[in-house]
Amino acid sequence: MNQLESATLAGGCFWCLEAVFDELKGVQSVESGYTGGHVPNPTYREVCSGNTGHAEVVQVHFDPAVLSYRDLLNVFFAIHDPTTLNRQGADVGTQYRSAIFFHNDEQRRIAEDLIRELNAQKIWDDPIVTEVTKIESFHVAEEYHQEYFARNPNQPYCQAVVAPKVAKFRKHHLDLLKKQPA
Repeated sequence: MNQLESATLAGGCFWCLEAVFDELKGVQSVESGYTGGHVPNPTYREVCSGNTGHAEVVQVHFDPAVLSYRDLLNVFFAIHDPTTLNRQGADVGTQYRSAIFFHNDEQRRIAEDLIRELNAQKIWDDPIVTEVTKIESFHVAEEYHQEYFARNPNQPYCQAVVAPKVAKFRKHHLDLLKKQPA
């Protein structure tokens, strides 16, 4: 197996992102957590207050020989609205911002190039506001947030918000799924 790389992404609620990235070929693991703020070891309650500066993120560990960083970012841009500042749907606050926390200069370059390309294609009516920032630290979220959708598929938020995002991903990115539907 090749050396794994990490990608750290914020696009609203981490439950939605984790559920999608868990299904991608080449992804070995996904952890929900927090980054981008000033409070060490924040709790979910603290992050939800909007006072820590942290965003809800997922840290995706993937095999770049199977899934490129660019392909991973293409999925990221397809499953959230990168044009809304500090919000995703009903989730509002800096903790729900769209952000790419790069781990090296190559990731930064790929992210910035892709954002320029997507803006030039005018896929969305508004420009992309996704921040591209060097990751400083990553704080793993509480255990009950890990694999939340897989463990709680009938929870109302999961039914109303997470499940439709997963279904949309499956429909549009069939070639990237770990398991092909029967």
